[in-house]
Amino acid sequence: MHAISSVFCIEGARTESEGVMRKVAITGMGVVSPLGCDLDVFWDGLKNGVSGIGRIDRFDPETFAVQIAGQAKDFNPDEFLSPKEQRRVDRFCWYAIAAAKMAMDDSGLDVSAEAPERMGAIVGSGIGGLSTFESQHSVLRDRGPSRCSPFVIPQMISNMPAGLIAIEHNLKGPNYAAVSACATGAHGIGEAMRIIERGDADVMLAGGAEAAVTQMGIAGFAAMKALSKRNDEPERASRPFDKDRDGFVMGEGAAIVVLEDMARAKARGANIYCEVAGFGMTCDAYHVTAPAETGEGAARAMELAIKDAGVEPADVDYINAHGTSTQLNDRVETNAIKTVLGEDRAGKIMVSSTKSMTGHLLGAAGGVESAICALALRDGVVPPTINYETPDPDCDLDYVPNSAREAEINVCLNNSLGFGGHNACLLFRRNGG
Repeated sequence: MHAISSVFCIEGARTESEGVMRKVAITGMGVVSPLGCDLDVFWDGLKNGVSGIGRIDRFDPETFAVQIAGQAKDFNPDEFLSPKEQRRVDRFCWYAIAAAKMAMDDSGLDVSAEAPERMGAIVGSGIGGLSTFESQHSVLRDRGPSRCSPFVIPQMISNMPAGLIAIEHNLKGPNYAAVSACATGAHGIGEAMRIIERGDADVMLAGGAEAAVTQMGIAGFAAMKALSKRNDEPERASRPFDKDRDGFVMGEGAAIVVLEDMARAKARGANIYCEVAGFGMTCDAYHVTAPAETGEGAARAMELAIKDAGVEPADVDYINAHGTSTQLNDRVETNAIKTVLGEDRAGKIMVSSTKSMTGHLLGAAGGVESAICALALRDGVVPPTINYETPDPDCDLDYVPNSAREAEINVCLNNSLGFGGHNACLLFRRNGG
């Protein structure tokens, strides 16, 4: 057992206790997304401002008010699961299993040579097995309770990706699911970072998965007036921070990152994307779905992540915003950024919302956008906010409109804000600090 622990003062700043704090590296990543299911293809799409949004083809959306979404592109479950396994797990688990496999391959870890008790996973979903719920409810209604599948409960529950990934890769260390709506993926990565920092594991897989492009998922979010209705121009529907934004676009997929003790990763010659250096989490305690209009909760999450990493607000070069393309969220997040960085600094840094291209992957968003931050730090490229056409006086930052930008980035933040008032912020640092 490592004699390492984390001690936090009341303000949230990280201090040393026993020994030296363990730094945490990202050494592998896997993504299933509306832009593709290969990390390089995904990144090329983002850099080139490609939209992954289109008309829904998983079911006939003709009678729905919202008929567009970001469905996983070029995903073939046969590459990751047998036909029998596919029938026994929900689509959101398909995506998680695939992303984890790609992340482990990318990391170069030889699992057979590792101590399984020192490896774990925190992978959750904001909604879970919604397609299973829909199909099995139909079975119950039309054919009776005796015809329901014995797999219906394990297919639906949000912790199943973490369990299935552990079974697949023999991970016997810490294992559970963070479930906090659209902050799920970020919470999972932040908690996995903490586990490695305090020495409870050496390697953690973390992220989120979502497959809510279903009839109930689309109908439910549309009933809340949360989704864009630009059915005739899906590629232009997600337009964060633009004055004419009219709601978010549902996306689906998964993203898993491999987190590893930095010293250990360097010793084995791993490819290190970046350091996960800070984590902050708060709650608005305000409303079931709406963010607090002051942005106070989101601002505090950013402040805590910055303090946790031991950097200053002036050190932040780029923010991958939550940026959902809803009127209230984008305005609140803009104000929160100004609160944390100050009006002058906030106007000078780059802020982009990649949801303009991927749509909003709900519980998977924090994982997908953490992978984007890692790639931006590695390559010195900030992906754009596409569909930014009409400036909003209430959203007046540099949103990297429509074209990617080459820039030196050393520190970036990733914001995730979820229904229920959940706020999570991760801070990433280039080249392992």
